[in-house]
Amino acid sequence: MNGVSYMLPFVIGGGILIALAFLIDGLTGQPMDGDFGSHNAIAAFLKGVGGVAFGFMLPVLAGFIAESIADRPGLAVGFTGGSLAAIGATFAAPGGEGTAVSGFLGALLAGFVAGLIVKCLNKLFAKAPDFIQRMMPVLIIPLLGILLIGVVMCAVNPVIGMINNGLSRALESMGNSSAILLGMVVAGMMAIDMGGPFNKAAYVFGVGMLANGNYSIMAAVMIGGMIPPIAIALSTTFFKNRWTDNELKSGPVNYIMGLCFITEGAIPYAAADPLRVIPSCIVGSAVGCALSMAFKCTLMAPHGGIFVFPVVGNVLGYIIALVGGSVVGMLMLAVLKKKQPAA
Repeated sequence: MNGVSYMLPFVIGGGILIALAFLIDGLTGQPMDGDFGSHNAIAAFLKGVGGVAFGFMLPVLAGFIAESIADRPGLAVGFTGGSLAAIGATFAAPGGEGTAVSGFLGALLAGFVAGLIVKCLNKLFAKAPDFIQRMMPVLIIPLLGILLIGVVMCAVNPVIGMINNGLSRALESMGNSSAILLGMVVAGMMAIDMGGPFNKAAYVFGVGMLANGNYSIMAAVMIGGMIPPIAIALSTTFFKNRWTDNELKSGPVNYIMGLCFITEGAIPYAAADPLRVIPSCIVGSAVGCALSMAFKCTLMAPHGGIFVFPVVGNVLGYIIALVGGSVVGMLMLAVLKKKQPAA
């Protein structure tokens, strides 16, 4: 979670800039070729800047995972491991190889391995003389840590790269029913803990698919995160007798939270009645995602809610899916929630 938290600003800022570049080229009628997003001068600028920011995703993820394990000395080793995962470094091609790019899985592994390497080095030199101890943070750990993480990543990148490529091919070859099922699972995960580990894992998976050019999963992820607060807001509007006075007062705020893709707005309601609220949100999100996948909706931006609807593929279908899932979640809440005693 530490790595994901630090990664999000780079993903969101860079990803939305790239999506805007696609939007500009699309609106100006540019061909959807390999240079799509770079034909127009403004689009090329946005895509260039966004691409640089987005490119920090994996190094930052790995770096701050390592930092959470080994404190500040783990940062340099983790950043290096994440960068090696991003370029697909191997012993045969240390500068990177396309088929060996290990992506999110590689960066995740790099962060944990980097943290463990640094902790092991600290233990190994724990009884070394003082002059060596003084060199540990500035020389010995960076030198040996980066060397060791380089060896590890060059060894594992080809294997994880094969897994990534196989996963991408499997997603591309999925039939409609299989794709809908996958999307429902991912969307349901977004609603399980509303900002916790399951939610973040689903989100990062969607971002990883976005980086691989699969835009339907990101659409499913975002709709899965928007529906819980909207379903709760609808319920507090149309089924007031299911909620306390305090819950009713903050209910309308969840319209804004949901439309902005801030799932955490649903947390207070889920915490107060998890056995009824969480299943309702999961089912609502899964239904919305099933509709999104059935309508073949896509999303090129990793965040933004309604503000990135201009870059949604089949936006009308996406709106129908969002409304449909939210209404299902609201109705489930109406059925499962008990009426509040009259004041």
